[in-house]
Parts: sequence; structure tokens; C-alpha cells
Amino acid sequence: MRKKIFAAVMAGMMLLSLAACGNEKEETTKAADTTKTSETTSEEKTTTEKETTKAASDLSGSISLSGSTSMEKLVTALGEAFMDENKNVTVNSEFVGSGAGIEAVTAGTVDIGNSSRALKDEEKANGVLENIVAIDGIAMVVDPENAVTDLTKEQLIQVYDGTVTNWKDLGGSDMPIIVIGREAGSGTRGAFEEILKLEDKCQYASELDNTGAVMARVAATPGAIGYVSLDVVDDTVKAVSLDGVEPTEENIKAGSYILSRPFVMATKGEISEQSELVQAWFAYINSDAGKEVIQSVGLILPD
Repeated sequence: MRKKIFAAVMAGMMLLSLAACGNEKEETTKAADTTKTSETTSEEKTTTEKETTKAASDLSGSISLSGSTSMEKLVTALGEAFMDENKNVTVNSEFVGSGAGIEAVTAGTVDIGNSSRALKDEEKANGVLENIVAIDGIAMVVDPENAVTDLTKEQLIQVYDGTVTNWKDLGGSDMPIIVIGREAGSGTRGAFEEILKLEDKCQYASELDNTGAVMARVAATPGAIGYVSLDVVDDTVKAVSLDGVEPTEENIKAGSYILSRPFVMATKGEISEQSELVQAWFAYINSDAGKEVIQSVGLILPD
């Protein structure tokens, strides 16, 4: 009897031992499978990263842009960001005015013509495509000591066509109005005069060839007024509101601020017809990273 009991006990212990071994083997197998899956996922991730890096590094060569001085801040920021991602690419930019930029891309001497105004019908007729990359507001700026803070649209027109020549007639001090503008061919000037229907009517005291020069002249000249891109306005000048509406991104988006214009990167033909490098440039502009750059310089994303 004792022998039978002992045999039964031993048999039970052997069964328990076999079960434990089975569980240990199963857990070991599962652990191995998990490790293998983890290694595979890691390898796949590394491969993907390598492919992405390779895709970026495959781009090489240079992109040439020419045109609007108002777009200098945007183009420089985009160029630096694009070259950071593509180490073998060079972005060459010159800022000579919108008209000159459109002429250059039309002639095929540059890849992209920068224009801070909408393209004219005759420019489009030459096969140039209008690619709007951002929206800019045009701010009216005066010297910081000027007491005038708001102008109506009609008053602004009268200032620039020479009908009103003294700030006292606008609620300010008895002081001559010094009308500052941009040179012929400037996109900012073209947009400003077109919006207010002032083509060939402005009575400028000075016509300057870049945005920075307008800012500096207005800041240093009592009684001066000028127009500049919204994104360059700083505390050296004072931006006046128009019809009671301040020049802000929110007001431009809402359509309540009257002076706004597109920033255009024009190409000769469709983007899909351009070189691989130029197509990559526009793909970057339309990416999340590109949109962040556009907004970081104070511009508004187009719809």
C-alpha cells in the first residue's frame, strides 16, 4: 500500500515538473519572439530613416530666385531652412524688384521670379504662372512722434495724390506731409497704387529702391509717411490704422483691412514642368515645416 501511494505521489510530481518546463519553454519562446519583433521594428525604423535621409541628400544643385525686395525676409528664411534639410543644395536669391523678377523668369534666366503683387495679364500671357505662397499686409507708417493714428481711405488717397499736404488737415500738427514711396517696378508700390487706384497719380517727395530704405527715411523724417510690408514694421516707426482698422493678421484674414497683397513665386510654366529641385522647393513650402517658416516671419498662409 505504501509503495502504491509513493508511486502515485512521484507520478504527480513528474507531471507538475513537465508542466512547469512547458510553461518556461513557452515563455522563453514568447520572449524570443518579442525580442525578434522589436529588433525587426527597430531595423525597419532605421531603414526608413536612412531612406528619408538618402532622399534628402539625393537633391543637389542650385535654385535661382530674383525679384521683390519686400519678400527678402521670407525668401531668406525659406532658403536657409531648405538648405538645412538638403546639404547639397544652394539657394541663390537677388532682390531687385518684382518687375525685374518677372522679367527674369520670363526670359528663363532664373528658376523663380518673386513678385509682391498679383501678376498682370500680359505677364501671364507670356507663360508665367502665378504661385501664391503667402499673403502680406501693407502697413502705412509715420514717424513715431506723429500724433495722427488713423486715416480714412479717402484721406490716404488725398495724401498721396497731393490734395492734402499738411498734417493739421488730418488732425495732426501744423507740419508738411513728406510722401515717401517705392521706385517704379516695385511690387509694393504696384499693389499700393492699384488697390487705391492711384496709378500715375502719386506725388512722391522721395522714391526709394527698397523696403529698408523706406523704413529708415520715415523713422528719421518728421512728417513723413510711407508704405511697407507688414512683417517688417518695428518700433522705429508707427503704423496707422485705416478706417479704424489696425494692420494685423487677424484683420487681413477677415478682409477688414484694405491694404493686402499676395506674395508670388512665379515659374515659367506649371510647377510639375520644373526641375526636380524646383519641385522639391515648392513641396517644402507647402509642407508643415515650410508653413511654419512663412508664419514665423509674420506672413499669412494662403487659402
